Amino acid sequence: MMTNRIVEYVFFFGLMAVVGYIVWVMLSPFVSALALAAIIVTICYPLYERITRRMPRQNETLGALVTTIMVLVIIIMPLTALFSTLVNEALAVYNQVNTNGAELEQRIAGIESMVYEYAPGFDFNLVDSVKQATSWITSNVGAIFAGTASTIFSIFIAIIGTFYLFRDGPAFTRRLVKISPLPDDEDELILRRLGRAVRSVATGTVLIALIQGSLTAFGLWLFGFERFVLWGVIAAFGALIPSVGTSIVLIPAVVYLIITGQYLFAVGLSVWGMTAVGVIDNLLGPYLIGRGNNLHPYLVLLAVLGGVSLFGPIGFVVGPVAVSLFLVLLELYATHIAEDTSPSDDETVTV
Repeated sequence: MMTNRIVEYVFFFGLMAVVGYIVWVMLSPFVSALALAAIIVTICYPLYERITRRMPRQNETLGALVTTIMVLVIIIMPLTALFSTLVNEALAVYNQVNTNGAELEQRIAGIESMVYEYAPGFDFNLVDSVKQATSWITSNVGAIFAGTASTIFSIFIAIIGTFYLFRDGPAFTRRLVKISPLPDDEDELILRRLGRAVRSVATGTVLIALIQGSLTAFGLWLFGFERFVLWGVIAAFGALIPSVGTSIVLIPAVVYLIITGQYLFAVGLSVWGMTAVGVIDNLLGPYLIGRGNNLHPYLVLLAVLGGVSLFGPIGFVVGPVAVSLFLVLLELYATHIAEDTSPSDDETVTV
């Protein structure tokens, strides 16, 4: 009898593993889109609840539709426009490097000679670095444009997923808690902390980086720089690096203005970087990040880089959230499971 029961379990879980693998293979191309939808719903769910309460008979379908349209207009469309602009500027840089490569190298060599004059010990070949960057752009620009169509399709899937998660999210969460082998209170703790992590990362560290990148891009545009969107995105990534921040873009920009004799613009950009950009980090940063469970900035940087490499642009948020979830599980293990498996006082062996 026991043997038959074991065979049943082996067959059942083996069949589940095979079917689960097939389902994963089918759905894996849409993981990033579904993750984007889940993040948007987690952040905007209070808005959905307020809108639904104002709908006729509190119609959840109509509330989900209205909220999804608002998300589309406020979040997804600007992000799509930003991505399109970024791709166009990357292509412009690629074409400029290809057509004016020799002239660009001469200008860089002139900058190097000025640097060596004031700092003889400076050992950095800027021309070779630009050549390496050019080579990287040449090898990757095709992949950037090849992924544009798939990105548009993923956004479409994310919009549909956002609607259904708004409407059916609570029922899905209840089903997930029901089938989980963990106690319900621990499942609810994980879901609650995961939601807090999503809101903390999205409205804290990542939002601050995006604001700083936007202000940097505006300052570069204000003081006459081209490709300011591209440099703003680089500054946003730099804002995630402890003790570096947007200076990774602003300092070279100020140096360039000084070298080219635009001293007034150099002073203006310096003041802009220290005030408008710096105030966000020093005043708004602690307020936003302190509202949720915060990760160490270096851990956020690694999580963002790893998330982007694995999931694409949505990894900007998914990476830190995944690390936050892992830390929550470790905390749950330390506070609940490890205590349950530790030997009791009666079982302690004295030597």
